[in-house]
Amino acid sequence: MERVSIRPAVGIALASAVLAIGCSAGRPTTSSPESPPGTSLAADATTTAIDRLKAGTAFIDQVSFAATVVITDGELTFEARTDNVNKRAAVTVTTPANVTQIRMIGDAVYLASDPPLSTAPKGWMILDPAKVPASFAPSFDRGKNDPGGSARLINAITSAQVTGSEVSGTIDLVKIGTGNGISFRFDPGSTVPDSARRQEFRAALDSQGRLTSFAVLGSQGVPRARLEYRGFGTAVTVSRPPAAVPAPDTVYPLLGLR
Repeated sequence: MERVSIRPAVGIALASAVLAIGCSAGRPTTSSPESPPGTSLAADATTTAIDRLKAGTAFIDQVSFAATVVITDGELTFEARTDNVNKRAAVTVTTPANVTQIRMIGDAVYLASDPPLSTAPKGWMILDPAKVPASFAPSFDRGKNDPGGSARLINAITSAQVTGSEVSGTIDLVKIGTGNGISFRFDPGSTVPDSARRQEFRAALDSQGRLTSFAVLGSQGVPRARLEYRGFGTAVTVSRPPAAVPAPDTVYPLLGLR
């Protein structure tokens, strides 16, 4: 009989929410993705839906915007305001244990946590890019600059259809991987339940075709997760924190997805 236990886990990546999923079962691990739709009509519908969603994220490289992720009805949330053109971003990650703030101005990255991370000083720190781990990779570079991680979600879609301004279908959580935004991490060596490869999702586009929401609806032990975009073109003002100190070497191992 299959048993699935799921717990939210937090890695302090730029606006990153990670769901760590531990699974065990009395049958072999499901290692192959869901079969493609059985008809060419369904396949065409999925391709059309994915193309619409990809086109709906073009704003990320064009205008400023805000992004919000909510996991399990607020157990973990983040708010990000991003201007990739002018290289400004401000992020707040909130969990039951702490509140972490990140500010980006050009190539400078500042971080503060309340309560402070262990071994970290109280207040704002400035990070050394050369010491930042790969899984903590704040960037304004194209392809790495979406705090919501929409590309990983779209690439994990297994079936979809467009109905007016809404796109719905199924998504393979294994394909989402980890990174900025909604992430799913499976315990190494665990059995991945079939339900994780066929989770329902629902997305919405605005009147200009921009992606405004993407929700993993959650079922069979998988938590709900929702990504929203808004505030297109709203100015993003980010100031350098006063009295920021260089982060000590002991802080860097605490950053990133763990």
